[in-house]
Amino acid sequence: MAETVVILGASINPDRYSYKTQLALIEKGHTPVPVNPRYDQIDGIQCYPELKSLERNIDTITIYVKPAILRSMTEDIVHVRPRRVIFNPGAECQEVSARLESAGIKVQNACTLVLLNTSQFTK
Repeated sequence: MAETVVILGASINPDRYSYKTQLALIEKGHTPVPVNPRYDQIDGIQCYPELKSLERNIDTITIYVKPAILRSMTEDIVHVRPRRVIFNPGAECQEVSARLESAGIKVQNACTLVLLNTSQFTK
């Protein structure tokens, strides 16, 4: 099943995992929604400055920002009500995870690229 996936901390740098994730999501038939205030677009896909800018249903948010940055975005994540949030390595934050779980949002500590490449992303 194809998902709409927000990439929080999206990048234009081909060496960054968030960039590689956007490509993999497209390849697997998902709809990536990059979020980063530095960019207007990434490879022709509109990039949003913040979660508050989104006016669409979101299945998953995959996180590529450090916990110090992420903490200020916690309530914005709760507000957009994704079904699931994936904390990629280095983005894990117990405080944010606990808040999301208390709001009924599924939390997963995993590498989105590994999930996509091993057919575990939509399980």
